[in-house]
Amino acid sequence: MHLKTPLFLLFLAAGEAAATTLTATPAKLTQSDREIKILWSDLPDPDGLDHVAIYSPPSSRDRDFLGYIFLNGSASWRSGRGELALPRLPNLRAPYQFRLFRWPAKEYSYHHVDHDGNPLPHGRHRVAVSEDVAFEGSAARPVQVHLAFADSVDEMRVMFVCADAGKRSVRYGLGKEEEQEKGWTEVVTEVRTYEQKHMCDAPANDSIGWRDPGFVFDGLMKGLEPGRRYFYKVGSDLGGWSETYSFISRESEANETIAFLLGDMGTYVPYNTYIRTQDESLSTVKWILRDIKALGDKPAFISHIGDISYARGYAWVWDHFFSQIEPIAASTPYHVCIGNHEYDWPSQPWKPSWSTYGKDGGGECGIPYSVKFRMPGNSVLPTGNGAPDTRNLYYSFDSGVVHFVYMSTETNFLQGSDQHNFLKADLEKVNRSRTPFVVFQGHRPMYTSSDETRDYSMRQQMVQHLEPLLVTYNVTLALWGHVHRYERFCPIKNLQCLNTSSSFVYPGAPVHVVIGMGGQDWQPIWQPRADHPDVPIFPQPGISMYRGGEFGYTKLLATREKLTLIYVGNHDGQVHDMVEIFSEETSADASGTDVVAGTKLSSGASTKRKISPLYLEAGGSVMLALMLGFAFGFLVRKKRETAQWTPVKNEET
Repeated sequence: MHLKTPLFLLFLAAGEAAATTLTATPAKLTQSDREIKILWSDLPDPDGLDHVAIYSPPSSRDRDFLGYIFLNGSASWRSGRGELALPRLPNLRAPYQFRLFRWPAKEYSYHHVDHDGNPLPHGRHRVAVSEDVAFEGSAARPVQVHLAFADSVDEMRVMFVCADAGKRSVRYGLGKEEEQEKGWTEVVTEVRTYEQKHMCDAPANDSIGWRDPGFVFDGLMKGLEPGRRYFYKVGSDLGGWSETYSFISRESEANETIAFLLGDMGTYVPYNTYIRTQDESLSTVKWILRDIKALGDKPAFISHIGDISYARGYAWVWDHFFSQIEPIAASTPYHVCIGNHEYDWPSQPWKPSWSTYGKDGGGECGIPYSVKFRMPGNSVLPTGNGAPDTRNLYYSFDSGVVHFVYMSTETNFLQGSDQHNFLKADLEKVNRSRTPFVVFQGHRPMYTSSDETRDYSMRQQMVQHLEPLLVTYNVTLALWGHVHRYERFCPIKNLQCLNTSSSFVYPGAPVHVVIGMGGQDWQPIWQPRADHPDVPIFPQPGISMYRGGEFGYTKLLATREKLTLIYVGNHDGQVHDMVEIFSEETSADASGTDVVAGTKLSSGASTKRKISPLYLEAGGSVMLALMLGFAFGFLVRKKRETAQWTPVKNEET
């Protein structure tokens, strides 16, 4: 006989179903807390699509999540209870909240997808909500601290973010001890922000992508003694102070230069979200931090040439990015140039018919980039919609024996434009007796053998309008990003190689290097060639000296005699390619003889040299130790004779 379930048991079952619990600990995040634990229990009939969505501020609608994690990441999820851990999240100037959702398989739809085409949750069927998780102490405490060179060599700029626009200062001095802090200098800061109405397109201007960016403070430390370690902190007595950081000031008469250069690094985000994020960027930061620590009191800087955070209109990704780079950028100046993923939007002011400018900026139209960074110079372009101007487009500075020039490939660079006029005037006045080397940087490459056919017309325009400047004014290196690989070309003039060696006297044209392997994991294939019908179908063209898909960064080391660029791979932190270029002064002084190895050098010959002399001219014991380590690692790898790391000369392996 079939018995009906008593009514009170139905109500009890309903009560049990509603009793699913979700907790997040700790409720207050301190500086020492490295993770947030998510715990749930009493979830009936668990399913593989059940997930916890992440929100900030807690007033966000269910569909406006930051991201989500699936419960099946816990070993015990099938029991209806479990635990997951999230690495420490950045301070978004508002508490976090976590909500547990069911996601029935029948509602799994490819009409609402993420950047990679995977279905996104729709924010329905919420079954539990956690208490808020906030940051301990004042929400006004400074975060996202980062440095940059300023217009004067005795200055250093520091920028940081707070939740309110109240007065903030920078305190700095030569002594770290608290009793010496009384002698520190204190300077006030400028403050800027931007609003949702300033964004140019979705998702940056809608409720899904927009989050309050807080207020960006800009302080200028002045009157710095050259080559000294300074200590500093930022904030206020009312809102709280940052920890104490330090940096090495610039020295105009320095006879060596150290820099870390990369493109397209992006951001690690520890949850699923609307866009692809870049896990490999963590390794890039880790290895650069290793190298910075090894320098001791030697100054250096970092150069990130476009496609900075890959936020693409999702505002909180910028917060993840600046939290991620703070360990290196709070002690080492961090320089940038604009890329398509910071700027491009449908109504951008300059959009010639041959360009491929699209919607890669996610509606940001360069505004977060322009407010969150401040580079030397004063290049400005109105957005045309009443929003803050686009800045940090083109500029230059000296660092030791190298003059560095930055350009924008996203705004007008043709002959007669403001940018072209700046670049020409800047290169004309380089003091070669002070800076015998010139490094030119921009985002989209002038040369690449990747299958980036859509940018072919742009590259033609760059060759026509920019290459004459690089050749006429003896630019040593031209560095580019955009293509997420490493590729070193020979010194090129009129599409002709002037040297096919990896060690030579400057031959009269720059070496072009694509360094977009900083972290973005979408990799283009190499360009096929119709004149090579047999396998492999991607032969390396003659002007390409080395190319590979290993994530990493480059390191520049220069003395008055020689500039060396080395390519460090992320998977082992060792050197996988290098090129060394001797100054023309060295050539004249040595009458064409390698002053290190005693080897006859020709600016046009394919001369091969051993790797070991790289470090012999390094200035100082720290540089010596670094180069010994790198060179030893490179020699060890060479001895392994593995196809994976053998420089490809004729065909891709």
